[in-house]
Amino acid sequence: MQPKRATVKDLRRRNRSTLLSTLFFDGPLSRFELGERTGLSAATVSNVTAELVDERLIVEAGFVESDGGRPRVLLRVDPGYRRVIGIDMGETGLTIELFDLAMDRLATVDRPLATTHPDPVVVAAEIAAGVSEILRTAAVADTDVLGVGLAVPGTVEQGGTVRVHAQTIGWDGVPLADLLGSAGLDLPLFVENGAKTLGQAEMWFGAGRGARHAVIALIGSGVGATVVTDGSTYRGVTSSAGEWGHTTLVYGDRPCRCGSRGCLEAYVGAEGILDRYRRARGGRAIPRPDEQSQLDFLLAAADRSRTAARILEETVGYLGAGIANLVNLFNPERIVLGGWAGLALGTRLLPDIRSATAAHALHHAYDKTSIELGVLGPDAVAVGAATLPVAALLEAGGDLRPAGVARLS
Repeated sequence: MQPKRATVKDLRRRNRSTLLSTLFFDGPLSRFELGERTGLSAATVSNVTAELVDERLIVEAGFVESDGGRPRVLLRVDPGYRRVIGIDMGETGLTIELFDLAMDRLATVDRPLATTHPDPVVVAAEIAAGVSEILRTAAVADTDVLGVGLAVPGTVEQGGTVRVHAQTIGWDGVPLADLLGSAGLDLPLFVENGAKTLGQAEMWFGAGRGARHAVIALIGSGVGATVVTDGSTYRGVTSSAGEWGHTTLVYGDRPCRCGSRGCLEAYVGAEGILDRYRRARGGRAIPRPDEQSQLDFLLAAADRSRTAARILEETVGYLGAGIANLVNLFNPERIVLGGWAGLALGTRLLPDIRSATAAHALHHAYDKTSIELGVLGPDAVAVGAATLPVAALLEAGGDLRPAGVARLS
């Protein structure tokens, strides 16, 4: 098949996308600096930036001195051009956050879910109500919202009907975007796996920035990962690549929420860690109300309890073996440990996790890999979800017409 020839319209869109993306990630910059960084001609930079200023996508942001001439005008993406919403659908609740285009957080709404196996119709109603609440709280009109990014557990099947496959919460091919429309959410919607939104956030703004080959690991109640190869997220045939938590660590051993046995998630996900701790305590309950506070209790107890110390030592070993598999399979230059449980474990135990990884990984590959903690905190999944409509805007070069917006569900 002959490759399709680029048209003048394609070239214009590509130039707009290149300049808008450069300003978003590296601005403010002068027109001269934009030409240097993008390789576009001075005339192209001048013409395209004039269009973007007219459309109020970019604004002037002060001046910078030049060598002997007049000061150069700095340009940046206008933070107030539109708002974006990022939603983290976690195991026990929804975190809904509103951002401007500088990705500054403007408002947050939390809505609990009554069960870890929620009815999709109930979830859709809660999301729609939460979006209405946050817009009302922040006094933002629907017309000022670029889009809503939704991070969910499980695999997201993109297409004419967006379907969510999440065995761990009992969802099989749930048409979530359609359900949200029926619940009254009438905004551009982008649905993605939570580990992938975490990965995008850390690659754009956090510990993954600058890496071309990386794995961003999410450890919360469950476990997932984003695999980045040559700067692009690897998705696989049905976008389920990165289900690191459901790789087999111990054949036929602990049952996993997915229905299999011996999965990594059953050993290093918060639910699995706390279950092992309860069993080691003779079945006694952990004296805290939720998983996050229970894991904090375990971490603190390790200083005085041999049982707690042993559970953490085992967890470090399991996690090191799991990370070593990533090193051996993907040969990344950087592995970022994120998710609320990953950050809690890594803050206390990162040197031990690195040592356990080194003990299981191929030496040469391990020597070329750094293992770092995520820097965006426990809200990184919601931040990454909010980047989904931004990514579509940048890819489209700021063209908000339907034909110019990518991956709109």
